[in-house]
Amino acid sequence: MANQRQGRKRPRLTGRAAVLALVVCALVAALAYPMRQYIAQRSQIDQQRAAQRQAQQQVDELEREKARWQDPAFVAAQARERLHYAFPGDTPFTAVNPSPTPTTSPTTQQQASQPWYQSLLGSLDAADHAGH
Repeated sequence: MANQRQGRKRPRLTGRAAVLALVVCALVAALAYPMRQYIAQRSQIDQQRAAQRQAQQQVDELEREKARWQDPAFVAAQARERLHYAFPGDTPFTAVNPSPTPTTSPTTQQQASQPWYQSLLGSLDAADHAGH
């Protein structure tokens, strides 16, 4: 009898092993979709957090910009620089380069020395005359 048992080989896959493999496969199949959803949601959360950080940085920058514009000295400096405004009693002047560089055309120099509104009106007139 001992010889018979030794001569007879045990099957590689027993019933219990097959059931265990089937249960493991069922668990893997059942958990695959929720795991994929979990990973996708974590990725979306990370993207949303990055977008939130970027938006917060923009808000902070805009708040700093707003605070600068609340300062009357900053507003006056911007008006002087951008709009060529001057306080009463001031003598406004514009520095002009006495010797034009070869790359700078006379019209460019003329536009640079003019206030913004004269440059705007000049470009509108030029566009109007170009259409005729």
